[in-house]
Amino acid sequence: MAATSGTYTRSQLPPPEAVLDAARSLLDRGELQHHIAISVQRVLIGFAVGASLGLLLGGLVGLSGAARAALAPTVQAIRAVPSLAWVPLLLLWLGIGETPKITLVAIGAFFPVYTTVSAGLDHVDPRLRELGRAYGRRGPALLAQVLIPAAAPAVLSGLRLGLAQGWLFLVAAELIASSMGLGFLLIDSENTGRTDILLLAIVLLALLGKASDALLGVAERQVVRRWS
Repeated sequence: MAATSGTYTRSQLPPPEAVLDAARSLLDRGELQHHIAISVQRVLIGFAVGASLGLLLGGLVGLSGAARAALAPTVQAIRAVPSLAWVPLLLLWLGIGETPKITLVAIGAFFPVYTTVSAGLDHVDPRLRELGRAYGRRGPALLAQVLIPAAAPAVLSGLRLGLAQGWLFLVAAELIASSMGLGFLLIDSENTGRTDILLLAIVLLALLGKASDALLGVAERQVVRRWS
């Protein structure tokens, strides 16, 4: 209704059929599926790296008061750095290949996972810790067999937040000398005045983010049901 009422010009807000036509054109040329595949690959690799580091460091901080005192203030300070502020530094350190893009997505995924895991472990019932130690569980065994299952809802919520944050950081990541991906498509369409492609990129980012969150939500329900 907004696109056809005359309030906005076609260049400002193209109607839905124009966005669909842009999608068909890009699909026919084989470009759209390539952009989608590249972006999904970057998010999945970056999320895997960032979430793994978040689980490890969050577990360490959640289990050790000394680690919390030494690391938590610095990590929280780094967390406040905006995503775009990392771009020039990553370019300087890592060049213009895939590494800085995946690193930026990993940074985005790391902090929600770290925060929820460390907070979840810190709030686990102390009696569970005592029970695990009474059965000979120490260190990694205590973490994997007692504490992580107890903190499973918080851990899985952190993973979902990390995945969502990874998609948010993707566009900033694809500003780094990129020639493919949905973030590149978004920026390139802005520069060329193709609002139909710009809206298509936004819709695809939203759909992919929602689909990946839904898949992780299914896994979350299965795990919680198993451990509850």
